[in-house]
Amino acid sequence: MLTTMLKAKLHRARVTHSELEYEGSCAIDGHLLEISGIREYEQIEIYNASNGERFTTYAIRAEDGSGIISVNGAAAHKANPGDIVIICAYVGLNQQELASFKPKLVYLDEHNHITHTRNTIPVQVA
Repeated sequence: MLTTMLKAKLHRARVTHSELEYEGSCAIDGHLLEISGIREYEQIEIYNASNGERFTTYAIRAEDGSGIISVNGAAAHKANPGDIVIICAYVGLNQQELASFKPKLVYLDEHNHITHTRNTIPVQVA
């Protein structure tokens, strides 16, 4: 049996482009893909913190170091430039893999530059 786990997260990315006429996908700065471990053409979930939309698409590579987060195709109806989004990729792991698994969490500033990375999320307190 496989358990679906968070593999990678780009936290609080800012949408730079919204291209309705572009062939589907979400273009992501290639450097962010490498650091997060998200692969080109991998399925991703996007959670729009600015408007509450949640949708599925796939990642494509944008120019390294560009800061580009471009929501394309039909998904462009769900995100606008300036929106803050969380981009996640998931993986199915067996029981042996679960024992040592840690996600890659990448935190971004308002220019989509990395502020820090982690492999755990702090415990939420009351």
